[in-house]
Amino acid sequence: MNESLKFIYNLQKEISTFSGISALLGWDQMTYMPKLGINKRSQQSSLISCIIHEKIISDTFWNHIRKLNKQNNFDKLQIKDQIVVKRLYKDVRKSRKIPSKFIEKLSKTTTIAYNAWENARDKNDYKIFSPHLEKIIHLKKEYCDIIDIPGNLYNSLIDDYEEGMTVDLLKMEFNRLEIKLTELLKKIKKCEKFKNQKDLDITINSKKQQEICNFIVSKLGLPNNRSRIDISTHPFTTSIGNNDVRITTNIKQNNPFFSLFSTIHESGHALYELGILKGEYLDTVISDSPSLGMHESQSRFWENMIGKNISFWKFFYPYLMKKEFKINKLGNFDLLYDYINQVKPSLIRVEADELTYCLHVILRFNLELDLISDKINVSELPQLWNENINNLLGVKPNTYKEGVLQDMHWSGGNFGYFPTYAIGSIYAAQIYDKLQKVNPALNDEIELGNFSNITNWLNNNIFNKGRIMTADEIIKNICGETLNSDIYINYLKNKYFKIYECN
Repeated sequence: MNESLKFIYNLQKEISTFSGISALLGWDQMTYMPKLGINKRSQQSSLISCIIHEKIISDTFWNHIRKLNKQNNFDKLQIKDQIVVKRLYKDVRKSRKIPSKFIEKLSKTTTIAYNAWENARDKNDYKIFSPHLEKIIHLKKEYCDIIDIPGNLYNSLIDDYEEGMTVDLLKMEFNRLEIKLTELLKKIKKCEKFKNQKDLDITINSKKQQEICNFIVSKLGLPNNRSRIDISTHPFTTSIGNNDVRITTNIKQNNPFFSLFSTIHESGHALYELGILKGEYLDTVISDSPSLGMHESQSRFWENMIGKNISFWKFFYPYLMKKEFKINKLGNFDLLYDYINQVKPSLIRVEADELTYCLHVILRFNLELDLISDKINVSELPQLWNENINNLLGVKPNTYKEGVLQDMHWSGGNFGYFPTYAIGSIYAAQIYDKLQKVNPALNDEIELGNFSNITNWLNNNIFNKGRIMTADEIIKNICGETLNSDIYINYLKNKYFKIYECN
């Protein structure tokens, strides 16, 4: 048994190291890599992906795991080892279904597709990207056949990001969520304050925006000797190693606070990555988030419940106006706070207001489901996108960049990913609701710019659980219940009815 334990821990460390290399290649591609480096990068990325996959599915690794998982051996293991072996057994059994050639093909296809997606956006030409998307969808259907989780084909995709989640559960939750969000939006649109709201004329140059982002990262407690912030087309977070987390943002001159909120959002991911259970679990399958919904709960929590909180702006406003940045034309505090939290149905998901955000996610979920189910094809996608977003939000894209090409996820083959944004938003509201109850001084601390108690609480209740528990189990452990969109709806109603002076 000792030989088997030594082998599985050593191999997990190797896999973790190669995964860091893969993440570094991906980060470089999306930030600094010269455009013409794409073909060689696709070869590099696919090679690393194959090496990782072949290590995971090797017969030797599997035989050691099976040996340790046998009841008479398993019972003799320490608790830590039992947790690792149990998780490994489930993960590796699933991975062994997938041929290495498939991983290689998917990696090459998506690496090249990302470059095509960027090119298509720049040239406003969907046809540049659509052939790549067709290949990816074909591969994802093939993947569903390989994994073969019962029920809808899409179950095999969502399970990679939110273990145990199914199409039936998502449709039930999202149908309720769509109805309630639409009702809230209709009521707010009837309020006089909504009818009379105006955008503020605020301009912040690129250099100043970057300075603000660096400032806020330091205030939130993201250590600069364990992280860095760069610029990319689509903001993202990636972990290169346990002390090396990279985040990116994007500077928009016509939306000067986009970089701020995307930075706070990605900082939530980064704080989680740096805080995730390590110690004796470092470089094991347990030192990870149990789901992307849980991961997204951290970014949505920091972006919205903290970053758009009135107490946060009481802390931050003086820095913008006087102490650090001396930005003119911000208006008085009340006007700026209302502007930051303005409900304004828009085209772009990552720029969407807090109330309408999940409607963007539901739109993508429905389209993905229809693509995978062969109810629609890739050529129909732009038109269906435009029709559906118009029905949901009353807006219509003028360009592909504003519509079907706005997200990078499909270029990476990440079908099943989008629902986790809504799941994470619901989890975030549940976490915030609980945190307010256990810490009545929460808003006072936020107003003082003291975020350490928040991070410590998250660390004790979420970060240090790693994958020992599932996302549902963590939320139930914290809140006494699993996913509950009613908490999220009540949070939105209480906040936005107050802002818009609705009855």
